[in-house]
Amino acid sequence: MQAPAETKTSASFDQTLLRIYNDAAITQMISIGHRTGLFDKMAEYGAATSEQLAAEASLNERYVREWLAALTTGGIVTYDPASKKYLLPPEHAYLLIRKSGKDNLAVFAQYVSVMANVEDEIIECFHKGGGVPYSSFKRFHEVMAEDSGQSVVSTIIETVLPLVDGLVPRMKEGIEVMDLGCGRGLALMRMAMAFPNSNFVGYDLCDDTIAYANKEAQNLQLNNLRFEKRDVTALGETARFDLITALDAIHDQAQPQIVLNNVNQALKTNGTFVMQDIDASSHVEKNLDHPLGPFLYAISCMHCMTVSLAQNGEGLGTMWGREIALAYLERAGFKSVKIHKLSHDVQNCIYVAGKTPD
Repeated sequence: MQAPAETKTSASFDQTLLRIYNDAAITQMISIGHRTGLFDKMAEYGAATSEQLAAEASLNERYVREWLAALTTGGIVTYDPASKKYLLPPEHAYLLIRKSGKDNLAVFAQYVSVMANVEDEIIECFHKGGGVPYSSFKRFHEVMAEDSGQSVVSTIIETVLPLVDGLVPRMKEGIEVMDLGCGRGLALMRMAMAFPNSNFVGYDLCDDTIAYANKEAQNLQLNNLRFEKRDVTALGETARFDLITALDAIHDQAQPQIVLNNVNQALKTNGTFVMQDIDASSHVEKNLDHPLGPFLYAISCMHCMTVSLAQNGEGLGTMWGREIALAYLERAGFKSVKIHKLSHDVQNCIYVAGKTPD
């Protein structure tokens, strides 16, 4: 028998792998820089030594120095050997600091750490099936709230609600609004403050998020807003709400079709369903050029798909896509659906669905 020819490693793929590993390591450092506030301090202080930056941020110098070295070799930070000072260039800082609001991309780096914490459980699912429950994820709701706080909450009054003709004036007069999968409730709080004549309710399955949301609503003295722990697959509401929202929540559901059926039933005849979800195709071959394709499929594998499967659900995953979303909305009984893309949001689109034809 002839021995198989020796397989030669592709030089280009070799470099690709090295770049991937370096980028993954830098992603961890970006997460740390965001959480510790180091990026914000660097943007404020300007060029600084590791000692100066550590003192300014009230952090341990040795750790700050090693973090700076990683970001310097990674091309995020520049270094002057003569003065031993590090600088975060303004064009880099803009995409990494909290003052940039919706343009702060450092927030996304935290998802990698969140996913890494459940790797052992995910591997067990690869062998045995099933899923990893919400309770296993540390900081997920905190990170998700920060993410949506930038991408949706910050602009919901100005850009999302006006997508529905006549909705803002009606909300000023007073309507009934429900948000499903409300998480920490930041979107509802913003709306409740802006429209005191309307009534708002948020439903979520997680005890900790509901407790957090209710506490914050009480602190803000929002008497037109309440939060409840509720399984929306058994919603049981008929023609009650003028507006129902679901912000990055439907694809996580165990039974998304049942949830959408219940949403349709809970809306009044002239009511509107506003669904924010991932802007992608349902077909992997159409996502090859997606700017966040690998990132979002990984989040799907490590969170969105698995939390659904943990409830014996469909496991649609993050990248269920427009085609499947439209099919589910049609089956739920929605007669009109429009998809809107917001210029500031690279990962999401907005579905506006009505019970009657246009």
